[in-house]
Amino acid sequence: MSYNQTVQKNEYFLKKGYIYIPGFPTLISTVLGSGVSVCLWDRKRQRGGMNYFLYPETNDPNDARPIYGNVATIALVKFFREDGSEIEDLEAQIIGGAVPLEGASSEHACIARDNVAIARRILRRYGIPVVAEDVGGTKGRKVVFNTFTNEVAILHVDRIRQEDWYPYRGDR
Repeated sequence: MSYNQTVQKNEYFLKKGYIYIPGFPTLISTVLGSGVSVCLWDRKRQRGGMNYFLYPETNDPNDARPIYGNVATIALVKFFREDGSEIEDLEAQIIGGAVPLEGASSEHACIARDNVAIARRILRRYGIPVVAEDVGGTKGRKVVFNTFTNEVAILHVDRIRQEDWYPYRGDR
């Protein structure tokens, strides 16, 4: 089976508060607003994974879930390392952290900004370079991450529609 045939059959929609590191080439897609995704890539092993978190951090060990950036990003790095990746082979892309013009509170804006900041801070602490970012602004994002090539496609959208969410309807 060729690579193109494999990727076409392996697609995964990443939900809020999840981490996904497939063992085979996969197109991971998601839809982001103020939440953030970190796409982590192992250059040596040519393998990628992604998280999606909604809030910057928790300091409560009893509430350590991947809806929080500190938990989701540390776990993403930990899972790669446990699977044999070396820190010096890893690189990251950070996506998300938008604040819509309409209906956004100052608290919402702070959460979006802090989501981006926590991802940067944790990756910097590990010494993992951030090779690309598409963060901030007022538009949501439809994202597709190719875990085999480290390519990310991003579509900026004014409004997230119901059909943007999995399971897709119609032609999707």
